[in-house]
Amino acid sequence: MGKLTGIKVVDLSLFLPGPMLTMMMADQGAQVTKVEPPTGDPARAMEPMEAGESVWFNNLNRGKECLRLDLKSDDGRAALWRLIDEADVLVEGFRPGVMERLGFGYKTVADRNPGIVYCSVSAFGQTGAMAHHPAHDMAVQAHAGFLSVNDGPDGTPVVPGVPSADMAAGLTGLAAVLMALIGRQASGRGDYIDVAMFDSLLPWCSHIAGSAIAGGPSPVSRTQRSLGGAAFYQVYRTADDRHVVLGGRETKFAANLLNALDRPDLIAVADQPAGEQDQLITFLAGVFATRTRAEWEAWFADKDVAFAPVLDFREALDQSFVTERELIEQVDGAHLFAPAIRLSDTPDWRRNKDGQQ
Repeated sequence: MGKLTGIKVVDLSLFLPGPMLTMMMADQGAQVTKVEPPTGDPARAMEPMEAGESVWFNNLNRGKECLRLDLKSDDGRAALWRLIDEADVLVEGFRPGVMERLGFGYKTVADRNPGIVYCSVSAFGQTGAMAHHPAHDMAVQAHAGFLSVNDGPDGTPVVPGVPSADMAAGLTGLAAVLMALIGRQASGRGDYIDVAMFDSLLPWCSHIAGSAIAGGPSPVSRTQRSLGGAAFYQVYRTADDRHVVLGGRETKFAANLLNALDRPDLIAVADQPAGEQDQLITFLAGVFATRTRAEWEAWFADKDVAFAPVLDFREALDQSFVTERELIEQVDGAHLFAPAIRLSDTPDWRRNKDGQQ
């Protein structure tokens, strides 16, 4: 029995945040019915494909029963009501106001099913001046200030490699839904949850945007300890035009490395404020440029330093501990990431595409 066995979820969301939220519930035993438009979730068509289906779609929608409904038709709306009447949770990702126009706003739904937990996921929330502004992940990151520090050495922002706003909304939404389900045990009533990608992402800058949060100026990457201003939280090029990182700024790591390089005189520089370590950054850049990435991996093997090679995804997924921890499995011919949440007494998450174990 999974922790969420018996919980019924209706998922009306597409693309990433909502589907991730409901997939994590399905992994723990929830019965998730994914309701798609007649043309299907657009993620189904996103390449690359494996076993005839999108890798993206499969990795966000496993364990769900998928159903296509035309919610503008009487039959489609009737079918959705049948699902909602028995549901514990409803997740939707339409633009604000769409569910109301379709006849499935929270008040209407809660009047029929008072115990339902209803979660709306959007870019900027259901209310406010930005509520109807269209946006996907990068635009939300740009509005939230995050893209300003996702920059190169010249200060030019670049396209982010991780859809942080999407992921933050999915995780925040999951936490909110579970809180509401726990609260329902005492009250007998569900709740309405307004999850915004923008709101969910903001707390993720607490460690880098302190000056701005406190009412002062915005941080500049080259002067920040976690954004490029510190020698021991830095990316370095190797002799074979690959890269390595130092990812721990504690004095003990600096001492271990600089003593091994016969430069104990530079340990004090590692303790200087971020933005004042150019001497040490220049020295380490010169050192790392003398050997290949593989040679540095071998050299660091017996050093207690927070060091890592910069791997591409093929290299990362081929690491032995990925197999040891069973982090990727093949199900129905498709490679799927295993759940990051692992509970000792939950059932096997490996379900086929129709949600059956």
